Amino acid sequence: MTVQQILNQQTTKTRKIEQLLRLGKTRSEVAELIGSGYGFVQNVYAKIYPDRIRSRRRPSLLQYVSSNFDRKFGVEIECFGTSRNNALRAIRNKGVNIQYEGYNHDTRAHWKIVTDGSVSASRGESMEIVSPILRGESGLQELEKVCQALENIGVLINKSCGLHIHFDASELRLPDWKSFTKNYISLEPLIDSMMPRSRRGNSNTYCKSLIPEGISKQAALQRVQRARNLRDLANSLTSRNRYRKVNFESYWRQGSVEFRQHSGTREFPKMKNWILFLHHLLDFSQQGFTTDKQSIFELEFLPSQVKDFYNNRIEELA
Repeated sequence: MTVQQILNQQTTKTRKIEQLLRLGKTRSEVAELIGSGYGFVQNVYAKIYPDRIRSRRRPSLLQYVSSNFDRKFGVEIECFGTSRNNALRAIRNKGVNIQYEGYNHDTRAHWKIVTDGSVSASRGESMEIVSPILRGESGLQELEKVCQALENIGVLINKSCGLHIHFDASELRLPDWKSFTKNYISLEPLIDSMMPRSRRGNSNTYCKSLIPEGISKQAALQRVQRARNLRDLANSLTSRNRYRKVNFESYWRQGSVEFRQHSGTREFPKMKNWILFLHHLLDFSQQGFTTDKQSIFELEFLPSQVKDFYNNRIEELA
């Protein structure tokens, strides 16, 4: 079967990857052909050729391959300052399908506006604007339309507001969870410097540190290493509390991993760069890499434009 015949099949992406790998294509070539992240292809490769994976030494950073942004994601925007009906009309005027609903955690095929009791509104109505499952660049374009609508009507943000990002976790294996958890713990001081003071350390009730209070960073990393499964990992770091900078509980509720640390915003550049930062961190972790660098310019996995954005943010927030 030729490459094109494999790509034209009405079958799963995983099955296509398996066939392309068996055809002799490299993992990088398969990722490009399928339009998927390298980490996803690596997972399939590991299932087909487990002996090759076990026999390999820890990969060199020279082997790291950054993938294009094609990940499934979701966004939750907390804000206030206008009526929910006004926000609904403004977003619909941008051609985005959105509905007003009561408080719920259900994933919809459309955007929704729900109530949010955690937001302290000084005027107008508090609300959370929740996306459907978005994907890659087209998802970012849709998010930009929503941000334009929110800026046009002047929604407000304060310290009680947050921006929550979900990524599809259906393809994450335990080694992937461990790698990105280790990376987030190690990079937490640097990530803190990218955020306002209200989202650093343990200063915010709704996004506590991944390092349990009373233990060291090294002890937290050891807990990650000893975890036998995802529930064990969640128990050892968060005691199954979802109000952490990384929320493992969303995996059992929605099949995602949720990142809760970012401060509230209506600005698209802030959302886009945070989404890309997290995507590349996950991609880097899925390839088996870890880092504890504390300079934004030393992070091997970040594109230069994301590094530049966060270097400026770090200077602004110092």
